[in-house]
Amino acid sequence: MKRIKNTVVIFSLVIMSTFLLAFKSDFFEVAKQMEIYTTLFKELNLYYIDEINPAELTEKAINEILNDLDPYTRYYDEQGVEEVKINSSGEYSGIGAESRYYDNKLVIAEVYEGYSAEEQGIKVGDEIIKIDDIFVNDYDNDRISTLLKGVPQSTVKLVIKRQNKELSFTVTREKIIVDPVPHFQMVSPEIGYIAFNKFNNKASSSIKSAFVDLKEKGMNKLILDLRGNPGGLLNEAINITNFFVPKNEVVVSTKAKLKKWSEVYRTNHEPIDLEIPIVVLIDGKSASASEIVAGSLQDLDRAVILGERSFGKGLVQRYRNLTYGTKLKLTISKYYTPSGRNIQELDYTHRDGDDVPKFAKENRNAFKTKNGRTVYDGGGILPDIEIKKPALTESTKALFRSDAIFNFASDYFYRNQSLASPDTFIFEDKEYDQFMSFLLEGNSNFQTKTEKKFEAAFDLSKDENLSEGIQSSYKNLSEQLQQQKIEELNKNKENIKEVLSDEIINRYYFKKGEYQNHIAFSPFIKEAISVLENDEHYRSILMDGKN
Repeated sequence: MKRIKNTVVIFSLVIMSTFLLAFKSDFFEVAKQMEIYTTLFKELNLYYIDEINPAELTEKAINEILNDLDPYTRYYDEQGVEEVKINSSGEYSGIGAESRYYDNKLVIAEVYEGYSAEEQGIKVGDEIIKIDDIFVNDYDNDRISTLLKGVPQSTVKLVIKRQNKELSFTVTREKIIVDPVPHFQMVSPEIGYIAFNKFNNKASSSIKSAFVDLKEKGMNKLILDLRGNPGGLLNEAINITNFFVPKNEVVVSTKAKLKKWSEVYRTNHEPIDLEIPIVVLIDGKSASASEIVAGSLQDLDRAVILGERSFGKGLVQRYRNLTYGTKLKLTISKYYTPSGRNIQELDYTHRDGDDVPKFAKENRNAFKTKNGRTVYDGGGILPDIEIKKPALTESTKALFRSDAIFNFASDYFYRNQSLASPDTFIFEDKEYDQFMSFLLEGNSNFQTKTEKKFEAAFDLSKDENLSEGIQSSYKNLSEQLQQQKIEELNKNKENIKEVLSDEIINRYYFKKGEYQNHIAFSPFIKEAISVLENDEHYRSILMDGKN
């Protein structure tokens, strides 16, 4: 195994050299490096003592290269290319459920309302054991989930495990439309609300449809919720901005290594509403295209931005076709908002191994909006009205990476046959205490980095016959770590309760229910309503700095 890893490193170095040299004029050197790689691979495949998988080995080598660049530059094999198409198009043929693969299990992570999976009674948290005649545990990655997709009107037989019981289902595949607008409604006689969670190629049309519907219901003020929206298609961000700003206005510009990829993007159509007051909600998970919409509307003084500082992704990717139906998505440029600022948070150019420096706060440059307000580059979009939450502790970050909240929500669902309506449900403190007990009982894989390393050190002591004298001390220290971990979680209690509430509500009322609950209780939305109800305050925010 060690020799295989060394081989991967060699491949990585060779391929990296080829990539770097491809931009130079010495084509002989490029050909030379390619020939070295080809002959090395041939020799390895023919004579290495153990059987190797050429495709798997090459993919590992490629990923080793790309991991040293940035997290957005990625290689896609033929199957990965299909996933890209689905994410961009917003439609595919499947059972109407999202699955995820972890700990060698394929689990239903979300069920879409109104599709086959829901109609047949499949629930979030169900573990898929078998798809037709194929057992999930015969696979070692999430590719098996593609078997859930297929030709419309075809059927798939599933064996699932639920609460330690096996159940069988026959589900008909159908065309699934992934709506980027999971919910919209009037939140007052004048104020409309649109939740928007992805930028696929249906994004602008879905936003427009929701907007028109709300206008017919009397909307003359708008809350556009981009919290948790990771971005997507650049042209959709431009189209959505175009709804609210004049034709031929600069929305975003890009600067690339190649001049032909450095472009200025302007609005191309007549807007649908230049006057309606808008509050855009963002948070730390609002990224990329979300930041283009928020940043352009802020720079053009067209909307008040409210919430938390956004993620800070100021890089643009483009897909390049490779041989045999594969693709490379690579970072080709940086983008700039209308005022000229780039909001990239992490400096991958100067990374040192796993350490990626952040854009230094003291080095941020000031820019001016259309009305003369001061805004800054680097580190995401800073809202006009900032709602601050306590910073997440490392224990809380580890909790959110684990399956603990997901597992607790499944347990909660089967202990409670019904739930209060989304606009009245509150996850109480006593239920939070139950969750803490759930964690202490070990009902998840929730471990901090410290715990993992501490456990690994103790396991090593067993291998070296050193554990007998320290077993009692290890147990005591483990218990103290657990207690300290819980105390660190309590510093983010309200944040954790929000995530628990969303996960539980989703089990009963789907994604729509989550947003209905937010409208009733979220401080972000309450503050947005308050801003929009005070016309003078709203105008003063946008006119600040203008003489």
